[in-house]
Amino acid sequence: MADGLSVFLVEDEALIRMMIADMVVELGHRVVAEADNVRDASAFAMTAQYDFAILDINLKGLYVDPVADLIERRGKPFLFATGYGPELLPSLLRRRPILRKPISIDQLKGMIESLFPKATAEAPR
Repeated sequence: MADGLSVFLVEDEALIRMMIADMVVELGHRVVAEADNVRDASAFAMTAQYDFAILDINLKGLYVDPVADLIERRGKPFLFATGYGPELLPSLLRRRPILRKPISIDQLKGMIESLFPKATAEAPR
């Protein structure tokens, strides 16, 4: 995949969102939609064109699981990036990959490679 993957990023802390977006770009991918709250994230989850999503679990005091449900209904892969553990998620979402904050670029790269082994193997570096 010469152009890399397209990413939908959901994170309520602006500095963390910018840091993750920078890592995504450094890894050869692109952020095509961003949201910092459940309402906007839900709209993007259903309408944006993306390959996968990175979701913070807690958005300004609200849990992201309604957004995750919408993404899952579209059949898109996603992972959680959070300081929380999986115990805060509904049981059906606990099987999803979780990156623990603070996130390193190597952790993000490994997670993307596990979700898209063929696409990342072809990506130029």
